[in-house]
Amino acid sequence: MTATGLADVRVGTELPPLTPPPITRTTLALFGPASGDLNPIHLDIDVARSAGLDDVFAHGMLSMAYLGRLLTGWVDQRRIRSFRVRFAAITPVHTRPTCTGRVTAVDEVDGERRATLELAVTLADGTTTLTGSAVIALPDPAPES
Repeated sequence: MTATGLADVRVGTELPPLTPPPITRTTLALFGPASGDLNPIHLDIDVARSAGLDDVFAHGMLSMAYLGRLLTGWVDQRRIRSFRVRFAAITPVHTRPTCTGRVTAVDEVDGERRATLELAVTLADGTTTLTGSAVIALPDPAPES
């Protein structure tokens, strides 16, 4: 989003949703080593089954990475002041997460306009797997003519 567009951000502004491709075993096999999380519960079906699960599931940090893409697709990363998440449920392999965000507050902090966003990752069945928040620096509003 351009700085001009960000100047018009208000409470209730929604980010364009991000829906990455379905999570595959290949996605998990590539993400594990890239992130340093080689926990076999994400990669080995026998380990997942021994833990009482039907199959492997995605790394929570993969969903957080998708939320990061949602944010940086909306604003330059230099505008992100904070980004936090809470893992709420597992993301099974073969599901397709949807990342959403909505502005819940616009305030001035330390002389800078900032928007607080509510973030979520949900699955097609309505399960919310991640909730979070972010604070984004906004440019000053355009002067009224």
